[in-house]
Amino acid sequence: MTRVETDFVPSKRDPRYDILFEPVQIGPVATKNRFYQVPHCNGMGHQFPSSMAEMRGIKAEGGWGVVCTEQVEIHHSSELTPVIEGRFWDDRDIPVMAKMCDKIHAHGGLAGIEPCYDGLHTANRYSREIPMTVSARPVSYREPIQARAMDLQDIRDVRRYHVEAAIRAKKAGFDIIYVYAGHDLSVISHFLSRRYNDRSDAYGGSLENRVRLYREILSDVKDAVGDRCAIATRFAVDELMGSAGLTSEGEGRDVVEMLAEYPDLWDVNVSDWDNDSMTSRFAQSGFQDSYVSFVKKVTSKPVVGVGRYTSPDAMVSLIKSGALDLIGAARPSIADPFLPKKVEEGRLEDIRECIGCNICVSADFHSVPLRCTQNPTMGEEWRKGWHPERIAKAHAEESVLIVGGGPSGLEAARALGQRGYHVTLADAASELGGRLNREGRLPGLGEWRRVIDYRKYQISQMANVDTYLESTLSADQLLEFGADHIVIATGAKWVSTGVGRALYAPIETDANAHVLTPDQLMDGAEASGPVVIYDDEHYYMGSVLAEKLRAEGHAVTLVTPAADVSTWTHNTLEQHRIQSRLMKMGVQIVPNHSVAACRKDHVSLTCGYTGQTYTLACETFVPVTMRLPDEALYLQAADIIAGRSDVPSLRKIGDCIAPGTIAAAVYSGHRYARELGEPASDGVPFRRELPALSAD
Repeated sequence: MTRVETDFVPSKRDPRYDILFEPVQIGPVATKNRFYQVPHCNGMGHQFPSSMAEMRGIKAEGGWGVVCTEQVEIHHSSELTPVIEGRFWDDRDIPVMAKMCDKIHAHGGLAGIEPCYDGLHTANRYSREIPMTVSARPVSYREPIQARAMDLQDIRDVRRYHVEAAIRAKKAGFDIIYVYAGHDLSVISHFLSRRYNDRSDAYGGSLENRVRLYREILSDVKDAVGDRCAIATRFAVDELMGSAGLTSEGEGRDVVEMLAEYPDLWDVNVSDWDNDSMTSRFAQSGFQDSYVSFVKKVTSKPVVGVGRYTSPDAMVSLIKSGALDLIGAARPSIADPFLPKKVEEGRLEDIRECIGCNICVSADFHSVPLRCTQNPTMGEEWRKGWHPERIAKAHAEESVLIVGGGPSGLEAARALGQRGYHVTLADAASELGGRLNREGRLPGLGEWRRVIDYRKYQISQMANVDTYLESTLSADQLLEFGADHIVIATGAKWVSTGVGRALYAPIETDANAHVLTPDQLMDGAEASGPVVIYDDEHYYMGSVLAEKLRAEGHAVTLVTPAADVSTWTHNTLEQHRIQSRLMKMGVQIVPNHSVAACRKDHVSLTCGYTGQTYTLACETFVPVTMRLPDEALYLQAADIIAGRSDVPSLRKIGDCIAPGTIAAAVYSGHRYARELGEPASDGVPFRRELPALSAD
């Protein structure tokens, strides 16, 4: 019998997890369970409100007892353009937020909102208002803009902005309203900070004075809407800066003790964002536990915390130990919006565990709807109508042959199998996983193998999906197989020429030069002598190879045309940690240079600014510049069937079309599976949200 998730009859929940489904009272409202989706950015907000509402509603359907917005601007004098967040400037924004609340309430969840006045962190590019904050400072963005110091009337105004936003939130139907003091973003956190606050009035100097605005806004908001809405606060108890910032053993703890009973809920974490949302490359699940564990000891109010928790056993331990009352999640709720329901139904093996890659975070920096490596439906719930657990039945009794068991081929096989197609997945390797088999063994990338593990398990449970390893097929054999549809997912290979973004022609290379591609290194090829890595990809590969080779004892120099190492990883909140780790390991870094020539014992470098050249000792040269699709099989098959009738459909997916991220490969495989047999679109293949013209 074909296993299809929509037809699944849930088994009984393991009694060990009963505690996770107990209600928790938060002020005047109660949750249905302990699963709490904390506020997180999504790149939809005020620009794509229908997408945002549908995405949050899907999470409520998946069993999250509380579902919150991202940070929401409350006034035009503190706005984040071009970053797309929520917007709640006046009553005209209420219908947008009400739509989200309705979606959440339809599934029995509580809706939370995180109003925010960012001050120092807003350049006000759209409103053109002068930013204001606790003390005169340049805005945090690298722009020639400074924020002015708030006077007492400004402080009264900001208090009023929070109250007005809370009243609007109550009208929209929100159950939980935040007072935001986390991530070093809110004006409240700037008043708390000795780094920013150099005031000499009642709002500066002592911690009691610096806490004043925080206390006032908590009291104001509770007085305004606390009769029906719970008042939560998000507070970073430690900034991981030692004595230069708040610490969980110093002023961070002091703040919680001073305000312990003011809010109805404490949502606690570490600051700033790149600490709170550290990637799996640099932090294990639950790394924040030791910083926030004191909070329950100093307040009688419920506490929620985060830690990229995906294991229900870890969640139960946190509750039973008294560390937390609610299990907070942002990234795990993105990877699997149905995580709570799967725990409740005894389907732990069906959980899509977050891999901690922060592709989701990159979407916020790029001002586009959320993406996820594990969950290709994320951001497409409204646009394409993709549900993370439901998919249309097969359009016909047909078979599909997929060649290549990497992330794209695996996801295509899983989703096609779920639809009910008969699928054969063939791979030339001895194990499934493709590029992830090798990349998942590189330093810090072990959790990325969850992409393989989830899909291997799912297809192993499907009687209509057959897998064949160590199966190399020719183009003729593809057609002899007799499938109705053929999918080529053979991936891509790194080039050895050095051609990429900075160089348009191959690097001049001696015949006796020792050049190794990333593929060869991952396959076990040995480097020798001083190693030079030329990184023109700017994501993770150059830096993880540098880390690997340096750990093996090689002298390593990383050369890049960019100004810093792995520069794209600013978008995943890890660039600083990557470069810091390499420097501490002794990897030499040469930014703003390209490689002009590669000889037996040295390379020639060219400065990107002056054109000046010099040599660098090198016995092994590793270019990390670009990959080319491994499309030979596809082209051979396409040539055979050209001009013939009554032949199977032939498509390529994933890196075999154009190499990209693992998230892009998974999405490509999923898209193929969704669209097979569906009418082709002549226009834009998804719904768009268009701005409305003003009547003026």
